[in-house]
Amino acid sequence: MPPRQARWRVVFFPRRCNSGATQVCLTIKTRPVNTMRPTSNPCLPLSILMGGCVLPPLCQAQLIDDSQLTLGARNFYMNRDFHGDRPPQNKSEEWAQGFVLRYQSGFTEGSVGFGLDGLGVLGIKLDSGSGTTHTGALLVDRNGDVADQYGSFGVTAKARIARSLLSIGTHEPLLPVAFRNDTRLLPQTFNGTQWVSNDVKDLTLTLGRFDSVRLRNSTDQEDLQMSALDRNGRQVAGRVASDRFNYSGASYSIRPTLKASYFYAELQDNYRQHYANLTHTAPLGLGFSLKSEVRYFDSSGLGRAQVDNRNLGLMETLSHGGHALSFIYQDQSGRSGMPFISGTDPYGFNTSTYKSFIHAGEDSWQLRYRYDFTTQGLPGLSLMSRYVRSNEFRIGQQQAREQELDTDLAYVIQSGPFKDLGLRWRNVVYRANFAANVDENRLILDYSHRFW
Repeated sequence: MPPRQARWRVVFFPRRCNSGATQVCLTIKTRPVNTMRPTSNPCLPLSILMGGCVLPPLCQAQLIDDSQLTLGARNFYMNRDFHGDRPPQNKSEEWAQGFVLRYQSGFTEGSVGFGLDGLGVLGIKLDSGSGTTHTGALLVDRNGDVADQYGSFGVTAKARIARSLLSIGTHEPLLPVAFRNDTRLLPQTFNGTQWVSNDVKDLTLTLGRFDSVRLRNSTDQEDLQMSALDRNGRQVAGRVASDRFNYSGASYSIRPTLKASYFYAELQDNYRQHYANLTHTAPLGLGFSLKSEVRYFDSSGLGRAQVDNRNLGLMETLSHGGHALSFIYQDQSGRSGMPFISGTDPYGFNTSTYKSFIHAGEDSWQLRYRYDFTTQGLPGLSLMSRYVRSNEFRIGQQQAREQELDTDLAYVIQSGPFKDLGLRWRNVVYRANFAANVDENRLILDYSHRFW
């Protein structure tokens, strides 16, 4: 299996053009990750990036008037204790501060509107030791040293026609076939092209291609990798790095209480995947409601990758007032576990804080409880607890089983000088007979400020 290959990095430096024009320009330096010498240094007016021409003042005004600039700050602490048989290390413990700056422009006037979005992320180490790394929150080099800080910047050019949007550049997908990870300090991003149409009432069409990914604790754009486990608990044979992930899908609201969706995806030379979903909500009277949801994945290999998996999940959620009680069952069949893009969150029902419960042949069930304390006069306070347990399955010649108990207690301040500050305590207890046991705690503070 070849290692991940870092492909390129783009760095943006605002300055004025050599011509002396008053327009703000961007110097784009495309540099290989392993060298510090720029390979090009063109000066591009911002107006050219926005639409291929010099925009009139009215169009520029629309871009600014409808724009948004938001700064998100996350303080993240994580402590993970390993114990039992063959732990990879005794403890992982890190503390860090993250910043995410998002700029979203408006659109120029006309039948085709153009815009440009920007995303800047910065992670700062507050505490980490050489023996307590690998929480997944901070950048670690090949020697095991933790970077004091790391970050990246991405742009997304966009065009709007009627109710359709074409975007090229940095994306943060929340798709069933590619769900970006944001469970540590900074969000994972993809580079590529996406088209989303809402021109037909109650129907959303999606089409796209990603050619590279930046992992949550990395600064580099890298080739896409597949993750899928075989019957021996190892990554399947034949997987390769790829620079092409194609996907398409449709979501349709049949009626307000019934929705259906279908997606198809291919990671070149690795796997193809079909996804189908059906969601129904039914009022039961006396303030009760029942939500039923089915998710089905059918995955097979491409190239030499030995992928063969079917994943069927069913969730029933009974709600009343601030209470919600869910029961989930997930059934897997085939010679491998469910494949997904490495670094993303698998969209199976039993993907949990620590484990995803998608080993080859692994069936599992979950009992989940949520409570919103608003009904008790405490808006902003919420509780979630879930217990996930696998049935017995085989890893090699061993009968394997695993279980996980997660608890989240969160509060968002509702008023005063710290309004919208979110505080979250996340606890994990994981037990297995084929891997190290884990006890984990995370403390997360989130705050977002909108400048305009």
